[in-house]
Amino acid sequence: MFFLLWVLISEVSMSPANLSVPMVSDAGWLKRQGFPVIWNMPTKRCQHRFGVSLPVERYGITHNPKTRFWGPEISLFYKQRFGLYPYLTHSGSAVNGGIPQLADLKAHLSLTEGKLEAVLAQDFSGLAVLDWEEWHPLWSRNFGAKTAYRKLSKRLVTWNHPELMPPEVRSLAKREFEQAGRALMLKTLQLAMSLRPAGSWGFYGFPACHNTNPGGRTGYTGECHRGTAQLNDQLAWLWRQSSALYPSVYVPWKLAQRGHIQLMVRHHILEALRVVTQHATDLMPTPVIPYARVAFTHTLHFLNKTYLENTLGESAALGVDGMILWGELKFAKNKHQCLKLKDYIESVLGEYVVQLRHGVHHCGQVVCGGHGRCTRRKPHSGHMIPLGNKMPDPVLLRKAFQCVCHGGWSGQACEQRHTPATK
Repeated sequence: MFFLLWVLISEVSMSPANLSVPMVSDAGWLKRQGFPVIWNMPTKRCQHRFGVSLPVERYGITHNPKTRFWGPEISLFYKQRFGLYPYLTHSGSAVNGGIPQLADLKAHLSLTEGKLEAVLAQDFSGLAVLDWEEWHPLWSRNFGAKTAYRKLSKRLVTWNHPELMPPEVRSLAKREFEQAGRALMLKTLQLAMSLRPAGSWGFYGFPACHNTNPGGRTGYTGECHRGTAQLNDQLAWLWRQSSALYPSVYVPWKLAQRGHIQLMVRHHILEALRVVTQHATDLMPTPVIPYARVAFTHTLHFLNKTYLENTLGESAALGVDGMILWGELKFAKNKHQCLKLKDYIESVLGEYVVQLRHGVHHCGQVVCGGHGRCTRRKPHSGHMIPLGNKMPDPVLLRKAFQCVCHGGWSGQACEQRHTPATK
């Protein structure tokens, strides 16, 4: 039956040639929020199960009502809860076909539509993030545990074309995999954006940088892995379709021990900004809203103020549109952990967020007349957004930072008002 499914699916055209690209969102929600720091942690149970209220609102951290995972501010969709995403389990079992070539695209889109209608209000204008991490749409990025997707793709070609030699099998498998993956991702985005056009839609973890290896004899530079920019340019179709980019700047302990976090974050953000600049449409530039963790990767060890400066602060100084705070369910696994999280918000995180948002706002007022946000004139200068009330001379601030203007404004200080172009 499985081989029959292969034959049937292979007859369905997955060419993305006719896929259309709708208009990019103007990110009005982000402009209204200034520099939002958004809570995207499944911590509802802290209040409802353990009676621990997390004071995120007190510190201006944007959140859904009752800190729900889905809501008007942000909704994150994992693979099991959004259509029929194809993937392989750790044991190698195929779910929903296993690889994009074998996905039932029509059924996937039908279920996706039903999900969106059920969980997102008609006027939804928040952040909408699709978390599909099992395989990468570029063949060459499926290495390590993801090699299984290459192997299954080649088996599919061999079954359908037994006459082909190994190099031909690989070439056809690569083409079919990338075409099917592209079609699945684009069609999903297009459907979501047609149903909830005011939302800021994008995939978590894109664009990647692959710069978390501490480095060998040459030392750590923070630069993205060799060839990353060229590979990201092959995803121009994704950047043009997305109405927001959600790269990940989670902090690995192995880099923190060596003092490399700021470099890691800097180069990852710069790559995301490069993608936006190089592949921008003639409409509004796509917002970049990185995901950050409140603790080191794979731990419950919270980031201190220095590490918050190296992640949230560094990102803000480079001119991103906002930050998303994420953490898995274990941050709310019991009352003790909920109390620790509450104490961290009250003693470290909350006050830092208040000061950072105030600093970003003040810099935008001084340098950009309130019609844009600050970004370093020289990305590697190390200049940081002054926190809280520690504001330097405006002349010095203007020497360190320049403007990224909001829609409808242009000029070095965002002083020129105009009507944005439309399609």
